[in-house]
Amino acid sequence: MKNIPGKTAFAVMFLLSTGFIFTLLVAADSQQQGTHDFEESTPAAISWAIPENVTFAGETMPLQNFDTRESLDRELNATAYRHGSTLLTIKRAGRYFPEIEKILKEYGIPDDFKYLACAESDLSNVISPAGATGFWQIMDGTGKEAGMIINKEVDERYDIEKSTRFACKYFLKAYEKYGNWTMAAASYNNGFSGLSEQVDIQRQTNYYDLLLNEETARYIFRIVSLKLVMSEPGKYGFNIGPGEMYRPVPYYEVKVDTTVSSFEQFARQFDTNYKILKYLNPWLRKPFLTNSEKREYTIRVPEKDARVRAGI
Repeated sequence: MKNIPGKTAFAVMFLLSTGFIFTLLVAADSQQQGTHDFEESTPAAISWAIPENVTFAGETMPLQNFDTRESLDRELNATAYRHGSTLLTIKRAGRYFPEIEKILKEYGIPDDFKYLACAESDLSNVISPAGATGFWQIMDGTGKEAGMIINKEVDERYDIEKSTRFACKYFLKAYEKYGNWTMAAASYNNGFSGLSEQVDIQRQTNYYDLLLNEETARYIFRIVSLKLVMSEPGKYGFNIGPGEMYRPVPYYEVKVDTTVSSFEQFARQFDTNYKILKYLNPWLRKPFLTNSEKREYTIRVPEKDARVRAGI
């Protein structure tokens, strides 16, 4: 404003400031209009459609009943929008499903039961607040009763093969008791005594006709929702390419029936390290194995370049 007379300068400043304010108002209005248009055209969430026919282990869900349909609707939307956890479970399936599927087939268990492991643990070796452990969430006492080795040095609940075999044996007993796979799966959550008590009280043997505690009432629907989403992830908004699935880690087996004073040194003998050895054998709970009872253990050892091959 240098060299401009006072009144003229004031007029110029007024016009400039007025134009500036007008520009801000237009910009703000445009931004609001754009946001409004975006909100109109792009919903924040959608309700995923339920397929016409849905089965679990070959048994049809009675979706003609409003309560059954709404229960599946609840879990399907919860699973589809539980983005991070569901995404990682889908990816982990590439690594762990092949072994689980093989064992289920060996025992004659329907393939759909692999989704129980997803519902129980998201395919990871987690520990529940109650102490249930591993992919199949096995309690200490229950595992020991079934002959699993569980102590300070070894905990076979962390062994994917042994824990899956434990689960299969349970499923066979449950099927023999209840006569259908849906009730067999529900009993894995509620236990024989808990589920049978409600069968006796309500005089109903059909899962979908029983009033159960919330966790068990939601259990089958959560399993089936995982099945639907994991079978067709793209349909539910999960864009995962084949190369993004986690791959199995190639390994071979070594038998051990003696004391191992150091698994760090043991790993070096097989051109690997303690970290990867423990990754393949999470059931080894200490960096050593006393093995005073001289049991024979099978230890998985990574093949050459396994870390790279599993990541390609």
